[in-house]
Amino acid sequence: MRKAVYVAACTIALAVSGCSKENSSDSTSVKVVNTEYPEEVFWGDTHLHTDNSVDAFGFGNRLDAEAALRFASGEEVTATKGAKAKLDRPLDFLVIADHSDAIGATKAIYEAPRIALLGNKLLLRWHDMMHESEDGSLRVTAELIDGAATGSLPESMTDPEAQKERTSDLWKAHGKIVERYNKPGKFTAFMGFEYTSMPQGDNLHRVVMYRDGTDKTDRTLPFGALTSQDPEKLWAYMDAYEKDTGGKVLAIPHNSNVSNGRMFAMNKYDGSPIDAAYIKTRALREPLVEVTQIKGDSEAHPFLSPNDEFANFGVEGWDECNLSCTRDMAEESYGGSYAREALKRGLELTLAIGANPFKFGMIGSTDSHTSLATADEYNFFGKHTGNEANVRDRALSPQNLGTREGRFGWHYLSSGYAAVWATSNSREAIFDAMMRREVYATTGPRMKVRFFGGFDFTKDDLDNMVKTGYAKGVPMGGDLTARNMETSSAKSPNFLISALMDPDSASLDRIQVIKGWVDASGKSHEKIYNVSWSHPDNRSLGADGKLTKVGNSVDLTKGTWNNDIGAPQLVTWWQDPDFDARQHAFYYVRVLEIPTPTWPVYDALKYGLILPDEVTKIQQERAYTSPIWFTPAAPKTTTIS
Repeated sequence: MRKAVYVAACTIALAVSGCSKENSSDSTSVKVVNTEYPEEVFWGDTHLHTDNSVDAFGFGNRLDAEAALRFASGEEVTATKGAKAKLDRPLDFLVIADHSDAIGATKAIYEAPRIALLGNKLLLRWHDMMHESEDGSLRVTAELIDGAATGSLPESMTDPEAQKERTSDLWKAHGKIVERYNKPGKFTAFMGFEYTSMPQGDNLHRVVMYRDGTDKTDRTLPFGALTSQDPEKLWAYMDAYEKDTGGKVLAIPHNSNVSNGRMFAMNKYDGSPIDAAYIKTRALREPLVEVTQIKGDSEAHPFLSPNDEFANFGVEGWDECNLSCTRDMAEESYGGSYAREALKRGLELTLAIGANPFKFGMIGSTDSHTSLATADEYNFFGKHTGNEANVRDRALSPQNLGTREGRFGWHYLSSGYAAVWATSNSREAIFDAMMRREVYATTGPRMKVRFFGGFDFTKDDLDNMVKTGYAKGVPMGGDLTARNMETSSAKSPNFLISALMDPDSASLDRIQVIKGWVDASGKSHEKIYNVSWSHPDNRSLGADGKLTKVGNSVDLTKGTWNNDIGAPQLVTWWQDPDFDARQHAFYYVRVLEIPTPTWPVYDALKYGLILPDEVTKIQQERAYTSPIWFTPAAPKTTTIS
């Protein structure tokens, strides 16, 4: 039934959302042709770990990069715990982002002859614990994470010079595998790594992604947080790489929700004030933020957005302590931990000092440490191999990353994916789309979302949205300025928005536009507009702008729902009714599905479990687009109080 609904919607929406896609499975028959403008969305994961990551191997992962690439491109593999794993639909691209610090170290300790470790009591103990049992291996990993947070790791693991030869060998061998699976036009494999800065357990991690092949990436080595935990040093490494090789590279911050307010702080890493040079570099080097993944959702928080009824998604279990739970997080720190507040802070800084360090697009990715890039609720393989699909009690078991308990399996999300509007499925086209922020995040479903802003759109333009959107406006990630108004009779920006349901997921509840702006005093504000929705029971907006709930058709005894209460497609023209041309502003779109079951429900049905009341059993999956920004003609400078 859902497939038939989708086909009908796709027929109607060809001109709007570009439903066509090549079906050839023969990579030799696919030619890479860049279209005039992006006509297709490509789906990928920019944040996946294999057995080369120090924690992933410690958790028990025994799948290498080749298995990860085979799985992402649609092949069946056998997971570490023995379950058969396969995506219903292949991904279009993948970034394997193994931790740069101590890369391959736990694997080397495990595989080393015991006699070779007799001179190091700690490494010998870890070797024995990993061979002793799965629980022992998990304890080793917890100690490693806590050691990284507290700076107490052994010198043999923290000296970059001592690791250089092993890192070089692993990096070049990894590059050969990536090149072998990179098939332009069919599947794109990127070189990358994760920079794992974690001062006192506060998450300042970045995924680093290259546009280039091994002819350039072999001339560098991944930059580690053991060299410096200051992100500015990472950006300097990126500057040097581009200067030395002529290549291109970007960084993607993630899990700001457990950064204890430090990811989007209003000062530098060392506590000094943000200046123009910092802003310029950060804006260039970090055009995107990973806003949703396994370790929770970082779009918004109820404390920061009390009028947003949907701001609590993926918050449970993640807002009480930092990444390793070595420090509690106060509500006052949340402002630097969530993307929407960061976008607002960016406007405040623009007004104060004339530039915006937090002008980023939004994507999702998994951060899976199983080598399996899946964000499907019914096909969730967990954060690590101790939490894979055939582990019966994983939803209710403690799953904290450090030695302190506090989080459980059900706190982890089956999320998310990166959606990229690019002119072809190739390294160059996908990377360039990311740099211009023409991307969006989803929590897993592959809904197709378009978002264009301008001053001259009319409702008639919905009939040819894509061509008109590029001709008369800007796509998600773009900029509107007062100059765009000079030749227009419109008194406020207007937008073309469409969302097409994922045929293998739920129908759509609503489209919302989230607006942020800053007033003349330098204070930022936000407002949420419901702009299009499905119409069961004649839903309507109240005087407060709130929309009647879509209802709940989930049957927890079967793990099913009824798509009839939602819409297969939502398309709308919308104009800002509260626009002030003197104010800096941003707009982004949030698309909500109707309610569906969470992965613990599928586990409960599979294993006959009884889930406690506190477990989240029903949720509304969603997408977040990159913003479109508006800049006034002559912004005045003020100071932030």
